[in-house]
Amino acid sequence: MGKFAVKKTKTGIKFNLKATNGEIIATSEVYNSRAACINGLESVRRNAPIAAVEDQTVENFEKQKHPKFEIYVDKAGEYRFRLKATNGQIIAVSEGYKAMASCKNGIDSVKRNAPDAPVVEEEPN
Repeated sequence: MGKFAVKKTKTGIKFNLKATNGEIIATSEVYNSRAACINGLESVRRNAPIAAVEDQTVENFEKQKHPKFEIYVDKAGEYRFRLKATNGQIIAVSEGYKAMASCKNGIDSVKRNAPDAPVVEEEPN
């Protein structure tokens, strides 16, 4: 089972959703307070399982309603996804993937892990 690892940064607090193997599959923005961070991860819990997938790497892609995962190619040419809540705000983002299949596996992992993932506190680096 995955877990939400909450940790302090120099500028606030953020969470990483980690897969069972410890790999980070999604990251949040940096929040000003722990309460805001927890609200963000609860939003991921609620939205990830029901979110559609919008593949923005294809021409004339079909727009999906929020909540949704958006797949796109970054400046380095890698595939990434971002999860947007029902209000359109980005609530989690991925790392860069070399292959589209790996990006889609990351989305599947977020959908599977987020709903039941426990919250653990991590020490800052």
